[in-house]
Order: sequence, then structure tokens, then C-alpha cells
Amino acid sequence: MIAFTNPSFESLPRKEWIVTNGLGVFASGILSGAHTRRYHGLLVTSFNPPTQRVVLGSKVEQTRAALYPKIDEAFAQFEAWGIEGMMVDFMDRDDQEMVNIQEEMLKKAADHKLHIQFHGVFKPTGLSRTYPNEFTREGTLNYEVNKWGKITPDHDINIPFTRMLAGPTDYHLGGFRAVPEPEFKVQYTRPLMLGTRAHMLAMYVVLENYQGMVCDFPAAYEGQPGFEFLKKVHTTWDETRVLSAKVSEFITIARRKDQQWFVGSITNSSPRSLNVSFDFLQEGEYEAEIYTDAADAGLNPNHVIIRKQPVNRSTLLSLNLGAGGGVAIHIKKR
Repeated sequence: MIAFTNPSFESLPRKEWIVTNGLGVFASGILSGAHTRRYHGLLVTSFNPPTQRVVLGSKVEQTRAALYPKIDEAFAQFEAWGIEGMMVDFMDRDDQEMVNIQEEMLKKAADHKLHIQFHGVFKPTGLSRTYPNEFTREGTLNYEVNKWGKITPDHDINIPFTRMLAGPTDYHLGGFRAVPEPEFKVQYTRPLMLGTRAHMLAMYVVLENYQGMVCDFPAAYEGQPGFEFLKKVHTTWDETRVLSAKVSEFITIARRKDQQWFVGSITNSSPRSLNVSFDFLQEGEYEAEIYTDAADAGLNPNHVIIRKQPVNRSTLLSLNLGAGGGVAIHIKKR
């Protein structure tokens, strides 16, 4: 086995792996787990070696209908293979039978040391407290819809006041291909986004999701400003404070992990100015790395300004959010 120690994000698309059986069948991919070439997959074979290769198995993703009838056999095999978890999709009901099925899946997955990500499913009901191997669940109208519809900042701002009250949500965060609303068009491949880059970064703090992710392919993030924030932001928290909020208009949330704080603020489609007090900090001096909307964010929503400044619990910071904008802040002790 070849091991790569702490590979950088920039290196992941260039570091490929391959396992063969000497008969023309192989598995291959890149370290990030994404499939960036047509021959990447868990089972690739050839109808006429060494040509006419086809991908017979791309990744592990289970539908409920396929998994449930053989759940004990499947989970035992997954554990034997060393698989750590999976997405289970197309649950699409919330009747008593489906509720029972999901609880049974979580319990049996835990017995085999497997985590579950539910997709196409109803909102959370607290099962993750009993079964912490439930990493996250969808149960929301999220950015995936931009492939065939449109999700706006006015929709985003309602999620913390409604869906998020029920628990963590997989909102398919990480779209860095934002455009002004008049330029938005539906496209299934390389979908476009509404809202600014700073808005997207802030969503990682405003929303709660134990299984962090970026939704696009690796090359979409290479050299992109703001991606460094996503490499720092946590997915579980020791403390959460809502600093200011108004339903359907704006929200600012601060979350702490160990001695670091992260602040996320988003607005609807209206620009606004907000004052943020840092009185949630303990005594001492800190450094804040701040990601804000650029002055031309209305024309170039991917343009983000990144700056650092010293702060303490007496600091009052005035923030300017563009239309569909946001602010993301990483705070650590100096």
C-alpha cells in the first residue's frame, strides 16, 4: 500500500491510485474520492482487453429498496470490505414504516461500525442523538435544485429559522460558480449559483452539518479565494451563539470549537450593514481573518475581500453585506 501523509488539496487531483487483478480488471481514482476521469471507478473491466473498457461499479451508494431486503448480509459484507459508511437515498416517505426502517438501518449500521448519510429523506427527528453514526440527512430544498431550478438567497435565509430547527442538514454547500441573477440559467453540469462567495462561506457556519463537504469537482476549487476558509471550518461545535437575527432578512451566528471561533452572517436579496460585537470572546487578544463581499460583488459575486485584524471582546465590527451577500470570520488567539 502507498500512503500519502497530509496531502495538500492542490495535490489531490494529481495523485491517483489503481489496483489491478492482472486480468484487465481494475479499480482506480484520486485521493479526494472524486471521479475526475472516465476510467475512475471501483470496478472497471474490458469487453475486449485492453480496449473497450467500461465502468461497472462507480461508487458505494445504496437505495433503500436495494439495501433493505438484504441489510444484514450487506452491512456484514461492507464491514468486511473495510467500508466506513454510505449514503442511502430515495427514502421519499415519512409514514411509520419508513420511520421504523430508518431506525433499524441506523442500529444495524452501528453494529457493523458504519455511518449513514440519509438522502431523499424527511427532516431529522433526533435519531442522531441515539445513533451518532447518522452523520447527516438531506430533508431540505437545497443547492442541488440549481441543476433543474433555482435556489435564491431569500430561500437560504429562511432555512435557519425553519428546517434547521429540526437538526443538521446536508445543503450541498460549496458552489463557487456564482453569477448575477440576470445571468443565471439552469444547467445540470457545472450548475450556477446565486449569492456571493462570502455568502457561501458563511453558510458553513450558519447551517449545521456534521459531515462537511464541497459539492463540486476538485478543479473547481483550485486557486479559488475563500477555499482556505473551508479547510479550517469545523463540522461539530462546543458552543453556539446567535448574535443577531431577523426572520427572512438576516442572521449572524458564532460557533466555537476548542479555542477557535467562527462567525457566519448572511442576508437575503437586500444589501445591509450589520454591527457585530465580539463580547462573546474571553479576555485576551485575538486575530480575526475576515471574508467580506467586494464592492463589485453585484457584478462579480465571486469576488471576496480577505483581510486580518486584531480583535478582543471590546471590538465592535461594522459589516457591509451586498445583495445576497455574507461575511465569514475565523477567530483565533494571538
